[in-house]
Amino acid sequence: MVNEKERKRQLKSTFLKLTRAAGKAIGDFRLIEEGDRIAVGMSGGKDSYTLREVLEDLRRKAPVNFELIPVNIDSGFPGYRKEVIVEFLRKEGFSCHSETTNAYEIIEQKLRAGSSYCAFCARLRRGSLYTLADRLNCNKIALGHHLDDLIETLLLNQFYGGTLGSMSPKLQADNGRHTVIRPLVYVEESLIAEYSRLRGHDIIHCSCPVEGTTDQNRQKMKQLVKNLEGDIPELRRSLLGALGNVQPHRLLDQELQLSLGHPRPLQAGHTGQAATEKRQQGQQQQ
Repeated sequence: MVNEKERKRQLKSTFLKLTRAAGKAIGDFRLIEEGDRIAVGMSGGKDSYTLREVLEDLRRKAPVNFELIPVNIDSGFPGYRKEVIVEFLRKEGFSCHSETTNAYEIIEQKLRAGSSYCAFCARLRRGSLYTLADRLNCNKIALGHHLDDLIETLLLNQFYGGTLGSMSPKLQADNGRHTVIRPLVYVEESLIAEYSRLRGHDIIHCSCPVEGTTDQNRQKMKQLVKNLEGDIPELRRSLLGALGNVQPHRLLDQELQLSLGHPRPLQAGHTGQAATEKRQQGQQQQ
């Protein structure tokens, strides 16, 4: 059993690692600028709790002025305990803007057979988040995706989608009015889990009917990375480095090759055709 003094020492050390990594990401990608008003997504999971606390610490020390507005989207799933988040923040001296939606009812009525429950829910939540950010006059939305999320998404896209891509640390939202930022892209999930444990966060779950039964492909990617890490200790950092070290002239995307000034081949290869068709399908679904 770790005594209180040791717990505080570990907590301080872990938090310092988090803030340094987040600060580097913010600087590398210019995620936060003077005058930003940032809606911080609070789901009740370890990532969102950690994100808000890291950003608040950086805000107090930053050379630029910006605001943080904790926000929560309640999709209407029975048993979701949003009051835990609200009360936790109240004790910390912060308020949380919570938006209750009828997403659960919409999903139950309109989800088509064979479609992804989680993907449909995510689209509805994203729309509600943009609407709330508009109402609160926020120009940016901060989400708690971390390094492991980026790696798993990279592998999922390659293995199941036939595309080469992951999550962007900074992305212009579809509505053109907001910028989505991910300050924890350099942070491994294990460090967030350790901090959240030491901090004593009261973790809550979304309470959706399919929780724990979906996203099996992502779990496969998580297990694959874990297995390979036994032989390649720096695997996560290497994959993260690959995301920032793209060599376009060694890829098969024909449109990319054209943008580099390379002539189009007389006959499109099957690989190029498949990539183009996949990209067009993805654009239609967005």
